[in-house]
Amino acid sequence: MIILKPGSVTLAELRAVWNGAPVELDGAAAAVIDEAADAVGRIVRSGRTVYGVNTGFGLLAQTRIPDERLLDLQRNLVLSHSCGLGEAFADRITRLIMVLKVIGLARGHSGVRRMVVHRLLVMLEAGALPVIPSQGSVGASGDLAPLAHLSAALIGEGSVKMDEEIFPATAALARLGLEPLVLGPKEGLALINGTQVSTAIALDTLFTAERVFTSALVGGALSTDALKGTDAAFDPRLHAVRGQPGQIAVAAALKRLLEGSEIKASHSDCGKVQDPYSFRCQPQVMGACLDLLRNAARTLEIEANAVSDNPVIFPDADDAVSGGNFHAQPVAFAADMLAMAMCEVGSISERRTAVLVDPKMSGLPPFLVRDSGVNSGFMIAQVTAAALVSENRTLAFPASVDSIPTSAGQEDHVSMATHGAMKARRIAINAAGVIGIELLTATQGIDFHAPLRTSPRLDRAVRTIRSRFPHYVSDRYLADELGWTQETVLAGGFSELLQESLL
Repeated sequence: MIILKPGSVTLAELRAVWNGAPVELDGAAAAVIDEAADAVGRIVRSGRTVYGVNTGFGLLAQTRIPDERLLDLQRNLVLSHSCGLGEAFADRITRLIMVLKVIGLARGHSGVRRMVVHRLLVMLEAGALPVIPSQGSVGASGDLAPLAHLSAALIGEGSVKMDEEIFPATAALARLGLEPLVLGPKEGLALINGTQVSTAIALDTLFTAERVFTSALVGGALSTDALKGTDAAFDPRLHAVRGQPGQIAVAAALKRLLEGSEIKASHSDCGKVQDPYSFRCQPQVMGACLDLLRNAARTLEIEANAVSDNPVIFPDADDAVSGGNFHAQPVAFAADMLAMAMCEVGSISERRTAVLVDPKMSGLPPFLVRDSGVNSGFMIAQVTAAALVSENRTLAFPASVDSIPTSAGQEDHVSMATHGAMKARRIAINAAGVIGIELLTATQGIDFHAPLRTSPRLDRAVRTIRSRFPHYVSDRYLADELGWTQETVLAGGFSELLQESLL
């Protein structure tokens, strides 16, 4: 059980939520939620004109809404903004969106009543997940369309997924013994405004990238051993004099992974000085990627705890301050960093696979199979890796430098964070496929050095693969092996060796 303490929820706690941990809201949040809701009530009674409380939205912000129509205003806002398209988000992303929305509202600066936050928590506990289309947000003014679909479910509109079935929202609420919410002043705006969708997708990408990255280090070390490569390039002194923290950490991790390898010991006096860059420069390339992951993680942990709707309520002075906390530029940059890192992780991995299947470079049988010619071995597996890397390079162009004005020019600069996070997620999944192929080819290469064994740590990865698939003796249907290995990378099956120490 994760107890959510708004403003101080950690990345480790969010990772646990991503992995399915249930949540509760810290009891201390109730008072600050109530204070902000009371402040909105006082603002309405005072007759002041406040954006989003008693005005229209966007270009219509100058239109004053009479008090008797304020409830219509909030409901209409949710309905009119429910304009998403595309496939629905995966369940784990939707759960993260809901949890992040709870955190933001429970900071006590959004002005919603406690029952609104409670409704989200009840639905989370019951596994009742709003069906949220994945397309339609430009990352400012918040993730309006997808959050409107989330909000619509609370008021009995749209669809909800429960027990692997899709129900009309009213039917799903009825199954939970709930009536549709009637939104009060500011509540619709507080629900649909914010960066929770782009942040949730970026967090999903980050947590996936962590597994892909650490699996890539295992694959890289295994490929180095299969090549009978030298670990001299991982000497800690070399990296200390440069000083880049990610590089230092990766070199140490690779050195540790190779400790105790009989294969490495067998050629310690062979006189080999240098390996190709994709082997020798792993600390420099993967270290830079690690630094990007760590930087993105810091940004996303802050944003996960942020108040990012508008206007922001300050109950101590009954102030409602209009600003731009909904602008997801920090998330957009974080997503693009993740995209670039995952693109490079896959790129350097594919090059190592290409070396291993090339007998001129590796000294191993052509395409890692005996009786080549009759057998093609891993020839086309490397082609698949190259195809995924090429696709990733196309996807890696930064979304954060794009902007299209919306809302009749009122919202004239946007972040594209949601799109950026979605394509970064696709890059990470593709990279997992590339790493899976490397793990298969490196394991095959290790087999050719028998009876010598790789290191105890790397042997765990070899045994994981060989417990499922035998040594490749002659051509066989490979797609299932590639798919299984990709899924195992995404599930963290190769990353437990390193993830906690590095990330």
